[in-house]
Formats: sequence, structure tokens, C-alpha cells
Amino acid sequence: MASELSFTEENYLKAIYHISAESNESVNTNALAESMNTTPASANDMVKRLAQKNLIGYQKYKGATLLTKGKKIALTIVRKHRLWEVFLVDKLGFKWDEVHEIAEQLEHIKSPSLIKRLDKFLGFPTMDPHGDPIPNEDGIMKQTRRASIAEVAINTRGIIVAVNNDDTLLLQHLDSLGIKLGSRVGVLERMDFDGSVSISIDDGPKQFLSKAVAENLMITLTDTK
Repeated sequence: MASELSFTEENYLKAIYHISAESNESVNTNALAESMNTTPASANDMVKRLAQKNLIGYQKYKGATLLTKGKKIALTIVRKHRLWEVFLVDKLGFKWDEVHEIAEQLEHIKSPSLIKRLDKFLGFPTMDPHGDPIPNEDGIMKQTRRASIAEVAINTRGIIVAVNNDDTLLLQHLDSLGIKLGSRVGVLERMDFDGSVSISIDDGPKQFLSKAVAENLMITLTDTK
């Protein structure tokens, strides 16, 4: 049961979920240690503990994978985190760059009835303030086809639906450029030298994005010019 786990164990399950979702591969302890900002030895000890609780499968030299029970717990934590982020932004007026650390604390609240009421109170949202899908009670997430601005063709037009990185400085930078979820974007040019991209936001003047920023802005495609 999730209630029997420590906050640290829950955080490890969530980290394994996020890392494996990106690569569709087993998660090695070095990658897990880096994600958790700890030593490989500490990560290895935790992996063994979670394996003993039948939450993950683990093979030496191959890494860890979530078992059914572990994945259910991880998705429940992700669900709570993203619902709390919606609440903090929509109901308490926090900015999207201010909510991650607070939601990291709130995600460990155990009460299923509280989360069910929170979901209903918020109108059953399917996306958090950064555009990430929110799992429903059954762990199912609404998925949309999307691509980063860095990879789409020139003259592509789309709508910004997610930011792949919730780094505070990145989100503040996007605010300074007037870029937010729902903004209409046109991809105008890409520089071969450094991969930077020029875009227009809501048919406004040309703006330049570094390659790193463009890689983290996800859009759904609408059309081409």
C-alpha cells in the first residue's frame, strides 16, 4: 500500500517512472542517483528495498523497472502532484514557476478522498500548468500528438501545449517573452550554426529562441504557411 511507504520511497518510484517514460528502458542506478541527487550506493540500496516490496523489478547491470503495483503508486503520486499544481496556479494565484517545490510536498498527502474532491473542485483537469497530462484515478492519461519547436519544419504553425522542463529560470524567461500555454506560434527560421530558432507569438514581432529553449517548448501542429 502507498500509505506504508516513506516519502523517499515514493520519490524514488516517481523518479523511476519519469526516467523510464523518457527512454522506455530499465533505469540504471547511476541515472536514478543523478535524478535523486544522491550517491549510486544509496540509490542501489533503495532499489533493493523497493524490489523486496515487489514494487520494482531489478536485474544487476540492467536496472530497475516498475512492476504493476509500483507503477500504480507512481502514477498516483504524479496525479496528486499535477492536480496540486493546477490548484496552486488556478485558485491561489501562484505563477507556473513557483509551484513545483510546493507540489512536491503536497503530493505525499495520503487521503484518496481529498484528491478525489480536489479533482472535482478543479473541474477534472487533464493538463497541469506546464502542459503535462494528469492521470485519472485509473492511471490513464490523455495523450496528444506534439513536437518540440526545435524539431518541426520551418513555416510550421502550432499552439504551445507544454514545457518539458519546469526549471524556474526557464519559466521566468518564457514569461519575459510573453510565451505561455495556448500561445499561437509560427516557426520562421532555424540557424544552422547553433540551432536557434526565430518565431512569432500570436502573430507578433519576430523573436529568437536558443536551441535549449526551443527543445523544451512543445506544440501541437495546426498548419503551415
